[in-house]
Amino acid sequence: MFTGIVRAIGRIRATAIRDGDLELSIDSGGLPTAGWNLGDSVAIAGVCLTLVRVDADGFAVVVSRETLAHTTLGSLGPGAAVNLEPALSAGDALGGHFVTGHVDGVARVVRLAGDAGSLRVSIAVPAELSRYLAGKGSVTLDGVSLTVNEVAGEVFGVNLIPHTREVTTLGALGVGDPVNLEVDILARYLERLFREREQT
Repeated sequence: MFTGIVRAIGRIRATAIRDGDLELSIDSGGLPTAGWNLGDSVAIAGVCLTLVRVDADGFAVVVSRETLAHTTLGSLGPGAAVNLEPALSAGDALGGHFVTGHVDGVARVVRLAGDAGSLRVSIAVPAELSRYLAGKGSVTLDGVSLTVNEVAGEVFGVNLIPHTREVTTLGALGVGDPVNLEVDILARYLERLFREREQT
């Protein structure tokens, strides 16, 4: 489990194909890896992955073909920047919202507009995911917990304040760029609850 509060921006050091899966070697971007163990989880651009190797200033993970098919990770090469967040531990502050790291799909930036010191970003989502979005609800983009400003059909908007643009990869977004999208898990649970009530 994660919170959507990015701890560091890492960079892809190398990629390799291992038995049909993709291994990513990642620089931790200054995030301390002491205490990390093989098998621990880390969110990379919002995708929950398992550590298969850890060193003093980085780590490696393996991305399955299933994950590659439903996230942006397959398009990343050496030098690419990625948001990093270690898994939540008991006693950690909950600064964002509950994030699973199970990406629901790839969304795309369709518009950028300045708004005082903030940047308003409009995102187009796959049609089947739009029903899980609501104004003032939560959403995760590339591992960053954000508040939905408004929803219009299959497009929703968020505001990126200067701090968010500085400490995450979202500050480099351009029109047309893809982003990993995870809807609020509570929205999925509520949908299932109401569906089951309607059937009884």
